Amino acid sequence: MDIRHLRYAVAIAETGTFTAAARRCFVAQPSLSQSIKRLEREVGVELFSRTGRAAVPTAAGEAFVAEARHTLRSFDRISPEVGAVAGLTAGHLDLVALPTLAIDPLASLVGGFRRRYPGVTVRLAHPEGTEDLLRAVRDGDSEIGVTETPAQAEGLAVVPLGRQEIVVAFPPGTARREVLRAEDLAEYPIIAMPIGTSMRALLDQMLDAAGIRAAIAVETDQRELIMPLVQGGAGVALVPRPVAEQARATGVEIHRLRPARWRDLAVVRRTGTPSPAARAFLAQLGP
Repeated sequence: MDIRHLRYAVAIAETGTFTAAARRCFVAQPSLSQSIKRLEREVGVELFSRTGRAAVPTAAGEAFVAEARHTLRSFDRISPEVGAVAGLTAGHLDLVALPTLAIDPLASLVGGFRRRYPGVTVRLAHPEGTEDLLRAVRDGDSEIGVTETPAQAEGLAVVPLGRQEIVVAFPPGTARREVLRAEDLAEYPIIAMPIGTSMRALLDQMLDAAGIRAAIAVETDQRELIMPLVQGGAGVALVPRPVAEQARATGVEIHRLRPARWRDLAVVRRTGTPSPAARAFLAQLGP
């Protein structure tokens, strides 16, 4: 059943003839007549009694037209809302991102998107780790994920997003070296995220590769506490450079690792056609 057929039936009931209804609907009268015949075959009853040029709804036709009017009113309310979403003047975009990417690159990406499309609400979720993020995108809880480039992303499209340097943040006045090797971390108390998070995995990989065991002085899942803990002298922390740079004004010192440590970043989404909001967000990333 086509929405046009509902409009044709209502127009016939209101104008009293197929000819007048065709004029109202801007369609040729033979096409309208054929559409009503198909509609009657589909519903299995005659909707209009034809007497000469006049067309009068049958009892079934009256019931049909009443419901058709209700359906058309609902459709006409929905259409502008759908159009607003398609035109990016309304609606929402569901994103999921690793918390350590909130400062960079997520803040600038979301900021740029919101400046262009202020009518679209961005709903942002933070997973515990990359696997949780990929699951959220696969399950449809979020449409786009901002994460480290995954080793495996079956069923997802992956768009490279550049690299991010990992550095060591020290309390003010405590660092003795400009550049550190992974094995040097054994000399310092470490503030770390819990096992299962992306930054903890990177730290453990570094320590395992260097063949050392480091002292975890503070373990917290409250990411916003990491830099205040460093500033307060609780220990050192492995963090993305943008996070450390933001805390530099508080006296936190930043030191590179040798060899330098980087993580590759990516945007992931399900394959297929993205929503208008997702397409606009992805367009910021370039070709």
